[in-house]
Amino acid sequence: MIIMYTDGASRGNPGRGGYGTVLLYKNHRKELSAGYRLTTNNRMELMAVIAGLEAIKKNGMKIQIYSDSQYVVDAVNRGWIWTWERKQFKDKKNEDLWRKFIELYKKHDIEISWIKGHSGIPENERCDELAVGQADGNNLMIDEGFESVHE
Repeated sequence: MIIMYTDGASRGNPGRGGYGTVLLYKNHRKELSAGYRLTTNNRMELMAVIAGLEAIKKNGMKIQIYSDSQYVVDAVNRGWIWTWERKQFKDKKNEDLWRKFIELYKKHDIEISWIKGHSGIPENERCDELAVGQADGNNLMIDEGFESVHE
């Protein structure tokens, strides 16, 4: 089983943002992160999960995701994303990311659980460090999905 921890951060909403992801599988550990010049916290939370899922090259994996984002966890566990998809994301934010998430989600056996942020869980704290470091860093990327909609 792959264990994934994720976190997103933003400086303003919208503002500069970043995400951090830690993947654990057997003896392996992989850390992922990126920063964006203009985005939202919810987008960064969702991007953290997507980045982790994109890093998994083999389909059909059992994955346990831990996120401190109730936005992401509730959308999945309460089945909201399937209603949004059926209604073609009418009036929903972050359609581009949700569509990408659903595509990746369907390739694996995924459980997603909410954890309290800043509660001393080492991997979650590391994700926060990565996300904040990216949000505060240089060479920020363009969140095309956000900026193209909010021009």
